[in-house]
Amino acid sequence: MEPKHSAEMSRHLDKQNHALMETYRAMSHELHKLQVEEETIMRKLYELMSAEGLLPKALE
Repeated sequence: MEPKHSAEMSRHLDKQNHALMETYRAMSHELHKLQVEEETIMRKLYELMSAEGLLPKALE
């Protein structure tokens, strides 16, 4: 491969790597937010079920 093409390819790959890392960070952040939201919802569901007497005695 010619040096010019090699340099262009390297820049292109660097840009792609940067874009992929940004996407990974954004997706990781969104996943964390969803996990926190799920935990909150499950806690509220447990509280509601407990208040309504819908939990088996072993879980209370």
